[in-house]
Amino acid sequence: MITISESAQQHFKKLLANQPDGTQIRVFVINPGTPSAECGVSYCPVDTIEDSDIEEQQQAGFSVYIDEISAPFLEETVIDYVTDELGSQLTLKAPNSKMRRVADDAPLIERVNYVIQAQVNPQLASHGGHVSLVELTEDNYAILQFGGGCNGCSMVDFTLKEGIEKQLLAEFPELAGVKDITEHQAGSHSYC
Repeated sequence: MITISESAQQHFKKLLANQPDGTQIRVFVINPGTPSAECGVSYCPVDTIEDSDIEEQQQAGFSVYIDEISAPFLEETVIDYVTDELGSQLTLKAPNSKMRRVADDAPLIERVNYVIQAQVNPQLASHGGHVSLVELTEDNYAILQFGGGCNGCSMVDFTLKEGIEKQLLAEFPELAGVKDITEHQAGSHSYC
């Protein structure tokens, strides 16, 4: 479920050495399955372990505990510890935290919406924007609506056709394309 790099395991092992005996690591999601989902890592003292928690043993000799509500939203999570010229940083990438992964045989609209929420919106978030799937037409056009910094941005047509449409068509060849129904109004909220 969770992949922890060797460098992150060694980092956790060092941190745990300074904690009371039996303390482990907990990975969790606050508000799982929502746009405001937040992932975190904390110490997990022995007296906080619940019977329903999922335990994953790590090669470095400690366990990671996950509560049963967070578990489906932590599938495919990767934790790494990266050191570069600016210092060291623990990274946690949980692509399913905001929306639970859908099955490969789910209806097309669910699969398209999942890719938008899990892959497209994190890219747009760096500009303060987001996009929503409004509908999937009978002729397989994904009808989208932009919000936040994307609404009124001068680059929205480029983002739509060269970014989102190319990404969705590569993932779903059965799509005919994407269309934007946003009534764009430039303003201080716009990124560009």
